[in-house]
Amino acid sequence: MRRYILRRVIELLIVLFIVSIIAFLLIRLAPGDPAQVIAGEHATQKVLEEIRERYGLNKPLVTQYFIWIGNVLRGDLGRSIRTNEKVLTELLYRFPNTFELSLFAIIIASFVGIFAGIISSVKRGSFVDYLTMTIALFGVSMPVFWLGIMLMLIFGIWLNILPISGRLDVGINLTRITNFVLLDSLLTLNFRAFIDAIKHLILPSIALSTIPMAFIARITRSSMLDVLNKDYIRTARAKGLKENVVVYRHALKNAFIPIITSVGTEFALLLGGAILTESVFAWPGIGRYIVGAVSSRDYPVVQGSILFIAFIVCVINLLVDIIYVFIDPRIRY
Repeated sequence: MRRYILRRVIELLIVLFIVSIIAFLLIRLAPGDPAQVIAGEHATQKVLEEIRERYGLNKPLVTQYFIWIGNVLRGDLGRSIRTNEKVLTELLYRFPNTFELSLFAIIIASFVGIFAGIISSVKRGSFVDYLTMTIALFGVSMPVFWLGIMLMLIFGIWLNILPISGRLDVGINLTRITNFVLLDSLLTLNFRAFIDAIKHLILPSIALSTIPMAFIARITRSSMLDVLNKDYIRTARAKGLKENVVVYRHALKNAFIPIITSVGTEFALLLGGAILTESVFAWPGIGRYIVGAVSSRDYPVVQGSILFIAFIVCVINLLVDIIYVFIDPRIRY
């Protein structure tokens, strides 16, 4: 197990190195002059040269990369060109918001998706099966931004029962300890902020959960159908065990490895792919931060954000692999 974890850590470092090169090159291949973006359209040539000198934009690409990666290894992702704030500080401040949104979304997606997949597999070939898989296909095909706007329109404007943007209502003060709003509200016993934070989470987390929910439902159905055809399931039924016991204790337990894989993968993708949802709901997370950085050609922010997200995704994948052992003792690394 230790050798496996060590090997995966080495692979993680290799992946991060490759991602750093790709992120560094892609942002520089985009059309436009970053110095011009920073200085404005009417800046003089002298001002542009000063900006290029200040941010090292006039150095060769290889030199720029090694300067940046050297700083990264020291824990310095650079400073934002727009705000002059440290990129790592900004990411750590916004990451809790993205994490809470992604966590709520994957919880909704997992519960609904797994339950729908189980029902669909047990009722294979029935109207319930076709209806469930049709809804799952609809969930995969539905644009997240369109669903978000519809949820805002129905529950935020027409019914006026849920907030449609932001993290907390104006006027609600919260003492920040960890930057996780839900956790901080509980630690400070600020239940008004806790309830308000939950309300703000509902609509964006539902919108964000639709695609992983559909994917998890399809994976659960496929995995359950494979297990339900096994000999030991027929034996369990022949013994007279109740159907619920056969399905949930025997079949689901042995079908859980692919399900856990899909849940872990989808959670990692949500952490790095909530850009549309955060933009629609004005959610103060990493996704919205990246959108602003891309539009203004803020090199340090884009590079640092991509590397940060890649690190999170790699760590989650490693944790999922380790969890396999606890779910199925037969697995050995």
